[in-house]
Amino acid sequence: MANNQYLINKAKYLRSNQTDAEERLWYYLRAHRFMGLKFKRQKPVDQFIVDFVCLEIKLIIEADGGQHGDDADAKRDAWLKAQGFTVVHFWNNDILGQTDAVLERIRQTVLTLSPAPSPASGRGE
Repeated sequence: MANNQYLINKAKYLRSNQTDAEERLWYYLRAHRFMGLKFKRQKPVDQFIVDFVCLEIKLIIEADGGQHGDDADAKRDAWLKAQGFTVVHFWNNDILGQTDAVLERIRQTVLTLSPAPSPASGRGE
C-alpha cells in the first residue's frame, strides 16, 4: 500500500532529523534504559506517526513544539486512546529544561500502566 510506504519513509526521515528535545528524551528511553521497557521512536501507528511508543504497555510519549495543540492533535489523541493507548504530551522546552521532572512523570505513568509483579514470579515461592 502506497500510504503505508509513505508513513515508513516519513518515519525514517523523522528519526534522522530529530528535534533537540526528541534527541534528549530518546537518550533516556532507548535500549531498555528506562525501567527496562522497550521504546520505539517515530513509529507508525495506523495512519499516525508517534514520537515514542512502548507497545508492551501501550504508552505513547509526544514531544511537542509550537505546531501542536490544535484540533487535529485532539482527534489523533482520541483515536489513539480508543485503541487502548495512553498518550502523554510534553512541551519541548520542558523536556530540555526540566528533564528530570519529565522523566519522573513518565515513570509515574508507567507505574499506573504496568501490572504489579506477582509474588510467585519464579523465585521458588
